[in-house]
Amino acid sequence: MKYRTYLILGPPGSGKATLAHSLGTIPRFYHMASTEVFGSLETRTALGRSFLEHASRGEPVPDDVAVQLWMARIDAEVAAHAFKPDIDALVLDALPRNVSQARLMDEHLEVEMIFSLEVPDRGVLSTRVRDRALHENRFEDANEAAIQNRLNSFQDESALLLAHYSPELIRRIEATQSAAVVLRQVLAEIVAFEEGAGLHESDEDRAPASLAFA
Repeated sequence: MKYRTYLILGPPGSGKATLAHSLGTIPRFYHMASTEVFGSLETRTALGRSFLEHASRGEPVPDDVAVQLWMARIDAEVAAHAFKPDIDALVLDALPRNVSQARLMDEHLEVEMIFSLEVPDRGVLSTRVRDRALHENRFEDANEAAIQNRLNSFQDESALLLAHYSPELIRRIEATQSAAVVLRQVLAEIVAFEEGAGLHESDEDRAPASLAFA
């Protein structure tokens, strides 16, 4: 079965995780965070050992391993009835990160809409990433060279994801606005789409009235 999915794309500092977490608090939306995929890894499995082998050397995890880890976590959430794919929409902000991962995940995802969070001023992104790293005591991530490397990596790989998907699925969101305004715009798009597609079968399945902006 394919999972009905909303993708959130954007560079570091654009607010992807904040938006995805907010959507995940709404009934009938399930947010799969990267910390859930890689943070609760079973290191005694072949898959877990493969991940640690690359991570311990500071190497990127191969795309097929990353996607297999994601699928294993999704399967576990379905088995635990935390994610109910027959009624829940999946919200992803960590994967796919590049076109290779997207191709591997295509057979599992029915992408309903893609929200591209856009921050034209690179200086704003740099400041956001640095401030968050300092706030979380991740001082090595507050280094300007490291920040620029992350931004360049997004530009080289993740931004190309938009070309992989149909333009009709893409909604561009100005992410220099407050998180509340961004959430409001995204919810307006989702509510309009789901009502048009007849996905709201009852009032109980709707987003709370305070969040379902017209």
